Amino acid sequence: MTSLDWSDALDTVDWHELSELYRLAPLGIKPPEHLRKVYGHSLYRCFVRDGGKLVGAGRALADGGDCSYLCDIAVLPSHQGTGLGKQIVERLVALSKGYRKIILYAVPGKEPFYRKAGFRRMTTAMALFEDQAQAFERGYLRED
Repeated sequence: MTSLDWSDALDTVDWHELSELYRLAPLGIKPPEHLRKVYGHSLYRCFVRDGGKLVGAGRALADGGDCSYLCDIAVLPSHQGTGLGKQIVERLVALSKGYRKIILYAVPGKEPFYRKAGFRRMTTAMALFEDQAQAFERGYLRED
C-alpha cells in the first residue's frame, strides 16, 4: 500500500466507483444513486484512496448526540487484511465520540472483527428488512 488519502468530501466521490467497491468487497449491489442519497444523509463518512483508487469507505448515520450507527464499511479485497477496515471503524467511532451509543450490525460471520473494536452483541436489537425472507436466508434474522 502506498500512502492513503482520507476524505469525507462528497463532491469528489465517483458514485459508480463506490458502487463497484461494494460489489467487489463483496457487500452486495448498491446502485450509485442510492449511495449518493444515503451518504448525503450521513453525518459522518470517510473515503479512502490508494494512489487515486477508491479502496475503502464507511459512514455513520448520527443524530448529534444520542445514537450513531456505523454502516456500509467496505474495503476492496486487495486491501482487506491490511488494517484498513479497522482504521475506518476507528475513525467513525472517534467521530462519534460522546454519543450515548454507537451501534452497527455486521455481515454474519464478521462479528469477531467488530468485537476486536469493542462492540458487543445486543440482546434486544430487532429489525425490519425490505426483504425479510432474504434477510433470514443470509443470516441477518432468526426466529426466536
